[in-house]
Amino acid sequence: MNSYFMHNLSYALGSIKRTVEESSKSDTFSSIKLLRSSGFENHHIADESESVLDLAIKAVEPIREKLNKLDSIIWASCLPENATIGSRQEFEKTKDVKPLMDYPASRLQTHLRVPEAIVLGLGQQACTSMLGSIRVACGLLATEDNFNNILCITSDRFPKGAKYEQAYNLISDGAACCIVSREEKEFRILGSHHITNGSAVQANDEETAAVYFTYMNRIVNEILNKFNMTIDDLDWIVPQNINHNAWKILSRVLKIDLEKVYFEPMKDVAHCISGDNIINLKHLNERKIIESGQILLCLMAGYGLNWQAMLIEKVE
Repeated sequence: MNSYFMHNLSYALGSIKRTVEESSKSDTFSSIKLLRSSGFENHHIADESESVLDLAIKAVEPIREKLNKLDSIIWASCLPENATIGSRQEFEKTKDVKPLMDYPASRLQTHLRVPEAIVLGLGQQACTSMLGSIRVACGLLATEDNFNNILCITSDRFPKGAKYEQAYNLISDGAACCIVSREEKEFRILGSHHITNGSAVQANDEETAAVYFTYMNRIVNEILNKFNMTIDDLDWIVPQNINHNAWKILSRVLKIDLEKVYFEPMKDVAHCISGDNIINLKHLNERKIIESGQILLCLMAGYGLNWQAMLIEKVE
């Protein structure tokens, strides 16, 4: 069985940093007290001129010299409108749909000067789309013998006028990326699992919160069973950046030490849409406390409703 690896994690946030107090005046639904008690302190908003392509370029730049020969770019979007940087106004004026197909992934390919890389777009998985892109990348490597390096990237920003809160969580605009390759480096990808409950696609915040614990417990148990592991085999859980009180409950339900759940960046990064796992994993890795051979579980939930999980092993 072939092994694939993820490495060179990177991310970028919107250029405007705001505190909970500043954003509560007009950009959130919930009170300062609720957001603070949920573990949020700051978040980041893209400038009006800052597109999803700009955020993606900022995320990729720190690892650009390490990209080597790219065989593919997989662009993952949470919000459907972030899958294009085209002009709706131009379409309205000309009635030509081409402006709606100005794909940021194609622009990124040109920016990186990697004409040999094919471009794929992934959507309709909400906040889980980054984990989905990594799973797709592994599938490509398994079927394309000549593919070696794939850039997985997610980039999203809320539209002008949006409230920067979803399901009682503070949101940041931003992008995150990693390389998935055959090179044995940083993290071995052991496997993935995905659940979709399409009947709940339009669930409101209260309904989403109500099913969150049930489905999160379910996906953890299903992926562990799928790969013949138990909760005791996990050394770390790398979750998305949601209300930290949720993990006080989940850690008891799952019977795992809360100290093994790493979401320390949340207070300053907030919930960066699909990028949380990459952001948190990067920070955890840079602390030099993950030992070779340790097993980590990345978890994400998103509207749709989707839940995704990925098991990885530290290899260096």
